[in-house]
Amino acid sequence: MTTLTNAEKLSIVNSRIKSLSYTKYGYEIDLIAENARTSPSQTAIDTINASKLDVSAQITALQAEADELTE
Repeated sequence: MTTLTNAEKLSIVNSRIKSLSYTKYGYEIDLIAENARTSPSQTAIDTINASKLDVSAQITALQAEADELTE
């Protein structure tokens, strides 16, 4: 069994953070698009905002993990 080095783990964590950052930006674009509609759906806006919060929490958790790996 191969054990990952901290540098390898950090690379994986950073890659995941980047992926989540893309996802979060996608939600921001979705929010702009929804608000541009003639009649924006409050349900859609609430769902998008909840998704953004979830992704932000995941990014925060992974950043804490990255900090631990660099200590």
